[in-house]
Amino acid sequence: MRKGFSKFLGVGLILLLVDAFTKYLVLVHLNLSSISYSPSYPYGGVGIFQDFFGIDFCITKVTNFGSAWGIFSSHPSVLLIIRMGILLSLFVYTCFINNQKRRCLPLFLIIVGATGNILDSCIYGFVIDMLHFNLWGYSFPVFNLADFMIFLGIFSLIFQSFFQRKHATSLSKRAS
Repeated sequence: MRKGFSKFLGVGLILLLVDAFTKYLVLVHLNLSSISYSPSYPYGGVGIFQDFFGIDFCITKVTNFGSAWGIFSSHPSVLLIIRMGILLSLFVYTCFINNQKRRCLPLFLIIVGATGNILDSCIYGFVIDMLHFNLWGYSFPVFNLADFMIFLGIFSLIFQSFFQRKHATSLSKRAS
């Protein structure tokens, strides 16, 4: 393993614990049948804010037995094996093959997020989602902190790739 990964592992462990703790709190303490919730949210929930520049946000409890949007929910064992294989491959690539330092943080965010969701599947048999935004009338799919870390990692990689290509193109034009 390369030098400097211990800081990523430490931050990753903290993020993983925060993700697990928030999911546990929602699972144990958010019983929507006993809470007065806003009917304006499709999944119910406890409203945090409404109509903030057209955006509504609530905390709710949704159990997801599949992957994104419940895909493959009827094949949880196969999904778990695929997730673990992808996670292991990504970890090996990040720690031993990747030679671009700027990709380490986004890759570790993806690894931590995926680990959080895999742990949910192993411990509870489903992934706990809780963050629900309604964006200008569009009900965005309910997600959790692990999903947000995965999104942030992927977005960062795409952003880096875009600017790396743009920079390489401008350098090749200058050389011509």
